[in-house]
Amino acid sequence: MLSRSLLHIPHTPDLSAEYRLPLFLNPVSAGFPSPAEDFVEKTLDLNQHLIQHPTATFFVTVSGSSMLKAGIHPGDLLVVDRSLEPKDRNVVIAVVHGELVVKRFHRKEDQMFLLAENEDYAPIAITEAMDFSIWGVVTTVIHTL
Repeated sequence: MLSRSLLHIPHTPDLSAEYRLPLFLNPVSAGFPSPAEDFVEKTLDLNQHLIQHPTATFFVTVSGSSMLKAGIHPGDLLVVDRSLEPKDRNVVIAVVHGELVVKRFHRKEDQMFLLAENEDYAPIAITEAMDFSIWGVVTTVIHTL
């Protein structure tokens, strides 16, 4: 049984419906507001921008603080693509000894490591004796302000 201590169970995206929202093409001022509604030029479906491979994509919710310096916080939603081959420095969802983790993948010569983005957490050196697999590459972090 996989531990839920770092991530919640993955959710498969429901891509059956399109959610087209207004896209304002004019930049947004950080000063005084302008009547931007006059400039709606098209709609935007976030599925088109966030999900490249729908049948290989799932979502997970983060708990824990090991990836704070990567901009990944507790409660964030991660978009994960299982069809992508993990490359050096990608953020991945991995299973280590039956526990789901989110870490930065690092390959150095013939060795692989999972690195935290918080100095309070030690790197994990991957060995042949370990129960280890990579579930997918994190492509997007949805972070609430």
